[in-house]
Amino acid sequence: MKLHTISINNLRRRKAKMVFLTVGLAVGVATIVTLVTLTRSMSSDIERKMDEFGANILITPQSNGLSLTYGGISLGGVTFDQHEIREADLSRIKTIKNRRNISAISPKVLGGVKVQGHDVLLVGVDFASELKMKQWWNIFGDAPKTDHEVLLGSDASKVLNASTGDSIAIKGETFKVAGVLDQTGSQDDALVFAQLAKAQRMLGKEGKVSLVEVAALCSGCPIGDMVNQMAELLPDTKVSAIQQVVEGRLKALDQFKRFSYAMAGVVVLIGSLVVFVTMMGNVNERTTEIGVFRAIGFRKSHIMRIILLEAALVSLFAGFIGYGAGMGGAKLALPLMAETKNAHLIWDPYVAAGSIALAVTLGLIASLYPALRASRMDPTEALRAL
Repeated sequence: MKLHTISINNLRRRKAKMVFLTVGLAVGVATIVTLVTLTRSMSSDIERKMDEFGANILITPQSNGLSLTYGGISLGGVTFDQHEIREADLSRIKTIKNRRNISAISPKVLGGVKVQGHDVLLVGVDFASELKMKQWWNIFGDAPKTDHEVLLGSDASKVLNASTGDSIAIKGETFKVAGVLDQTGSQDDALVFAQLAKAQRMLGKEGKVSLVEVAALCSGCPIGDMVNQMAELLPDTKVSAIQQVVEGRLKALDQFKRFSYAMAGVVVLIGSLVVFVTMMGNVNERTTEIGVFRAIGFRKSHIMRIILLEAALVSLFAGFIGYGAGMGGAKLALPLMAETKNAHLIWDPYVAAGSIALAVTLGLIASLYPALRASRMDPTEALRAL
C-alpha cells in the first residue's frame, strides 16, 4: 500500500476532525485574505479620490514681504519685489525624480479687470489640465474651446448678470460665455476663467504665470520629496504642499493596515494552534495503528510522511476555501468601508497563491512536532494496546 493511499484513507475515516481542522484553518486564511484585499482596495480607492481631489502641491512666486501691525492691530502688509513665474521654467517640473507621481500641472495667471462696471478677477488657465485636476466641477454649458470664450463662476455670473450663451466685454474685446460653474463653495465661484495664452496677453504677462497647482498621485505619496525636488529646480519660487488631506487619509489608511497586520498575526497563531491540537489528538488516537506500521517495517520517515501528507492535503483544501470565503467577505465589506460606492475589489493572483501557500505552510509547520512524535513511538509500547 502506498503512503498517500494510507493518508487519504485516514482522512476519510476521521471526517469530523478533518472538517474541524479544515474550517479552523480556512477561517484564519479567509480573515487574512479579507483584511489584505480590503486594505489594497481601499488604497486604490483613496488614490483615485486623490486624483479627483485636485492639487496637493502649490507653486507661487518668491517675494519679500513685510507685515504691518500697530498696537496689536494688523494693518495688512507690503510686498517687495513681487515676481512672476516664467512659463518656460515649468517644463523642469517634469524632470524631477518622482515625475511619475505627477498627475497634472495647471499653471494660472491672475489679474484684475473691469467687466460691465464691476471689478472681477480674471484667471487664465489651461482648461485641459484644469478640468483633469478639478473633476468635481459641474459646468452648465461647455468649457471654453477658443480664445474668445470664457467660463464664469456662479457668483461672477450673478454679479455680471450673464449666463451661458451671453456675451461680455473685457478690455474692449467681446467674449462668449461658454459655460457657468455650479456652486463650488470656493474662490472659484467669483472668478472669470479664460484661456491661459489669451489672459496673459490681456494682462500684459506674456510667458508668465502667477501660480502653479500640481496634482500628485498618491501611490507612495512622496509629497515631501517632490516638494524638495521642485524647489531645487525652481529656486525663485515657493513650493508648498497641501498636507492636510494627504496626511489625514494616509494616516487613517496606515492605521487600518497596522490593525490588519496585527489581526492577521493573531489569526495565524490561532490557526496554527488549531492544526497542532488536532494533529496531536489524531496521533494519540492512532497509537496502535502507528505501532503496527512500525512493527511491519515502516521507517520513521514513512510515518512522518504519512502525517505530513495528511496535513498538507487538508491545508491545501482549507487554503482554497479560505481564499474564496475571504474574497467573498471583502466584496461584502468594501462598499461599507470605502469612501465611494463604486470602489473596485482588487483580484490579485498573488494573494490567491499566497493564501494557499500560507495555509499549507502553517499546516506543515504545526504538524511537524506531532509527526515527529509519531515517528518516535516505540512499536512494542504501541502494540500493548492490542
